[in-house]
Amino acid sequence: MRAGTDDAPPRRPDAGPHRPPLVPPLQIHPNGAHVTQHTTEPPTSALDLAEEFLDRTTPLSRIRNTLHRHPAISPAIVLVVAVIVFGLLNERFLNPTNLSLITQQVAVVGTIAVAQTLIILTAGIDLSVGAVMVLSSMVIAQTTVQMGLPAVLGLFLGLVVGMAAGALNGALVTRLKLPPFIVTLGTLNIFLALTLLYSGGATVRGGEMPELLTWTGATFPLFGVNITVGVIMMLLLYVVMSYVLHKTAWGRHVYAVGDDRESARLAGISVNRVLMSVYLAAGAIIAIGAWIQIGRSNAASPNAGADLNLDSITAVVIGGTSLFGGRGTVWGTLLGALIVGVFRNGLALAGLDVLWQTFAVGVLIVVAVSVDQWIRKVRA
Repeated sequence: MRAGTDDAPPRRPDAGPHRPPLVPPLQIHPNGAHVTQHTTEPPTSALDLAEEFLDRTTPLSRIRNTLHRHPAISPAIVLVVAVIVFGLLNERFLNPTNLSLITQQVAVVGTIAVAQTLIILTAGIDLSVGAVMVLSSMVIAQTTVQMGLPAVLGLFLGLVVGMAAGALNGALVTRLKLPPFIVTLGTLNIFLALTLLYSGGATVRGGEMPELLTWTGATFPLFGVNITVGVIMMLLLYVVMSYVLHKTAWGRHVYAVGDDRESARLAGISVNRVLMSVYLAAGAIIAIGAWIQIGRSNAASPNAGADLNLDSITAVVIGGTSLFGGRGTVWGTLLGALIVGVFRNGLALAGLDVLWQTFAVGVLIVVAVSVDQWIRKVRA
């Protein structure tokens, strides 16, 4: 090594032009301390481009970010537009009597959709909610009419049946690790068969039941619109579940499990316990929906609720809750249920056939899922 080269390796003759060192050289302070020379190196062009790309926000990306943070905005806009359009197309649409009919129709679907929302938030799905509701309603009616039990006890037994059905679904999902879709598809047929076996296919009329069972169908005027007790019960249920999901540890665990089960498990959350509690809560809510259904139709029929399975899923999806779990609100679900009710009612007043009403709801589902997929691509 030549003197004065500071132990640096010799440069090859064919080496390119000298490049500045990546690490700033050391300078010797007059007092003997080593001081690092701080130099400001200009960022490379690649980093500049990356930073410029990440910082760039288009109006479309800002809209997507907003919808990602607030899933209920898009269904609220759709509902307002639908009400305005149908109100302009037919003056009878905004008639208080017609609005009362819409709210009464939404009461049952909206209640069942709360249970569906809880399950979909955990990245599951329940195809048996309608069958569980019918089974619970028949147990409530039959035990009070045929067995002569008090109405309160009949309601309690209906609650037990709903929670037992939820426990069965939850056990199959958590213990046997079966997909929720397959589990509830199977239990759908089980509960339908049990309903027919238990009721014998007979309908129990409202006049035969105690007044407490049909009380949910009682109406009272509110701002010129006749509202049923069942509608008020549904709204109270939404208030309670909204608080539980957003203000309690259990609610945060539900969102965490739906967003990423493995991350939730690593964070110390008992995933199976959360899932089981969700299915139990859903069963209890479905039993409440059975009580509202009895008051709404003034009867308990084994043939009621055939469309509730798909209608509840429709309300949840249109309401902005992601089918992949972890994102959504119960208020969005309420808006989705109202959208379905408004579309069916508005198209009926327009003279469209029932098949076209179903077609319109199907289009809504496809659009809602497409929007959800687009929103999920938002950059975190």
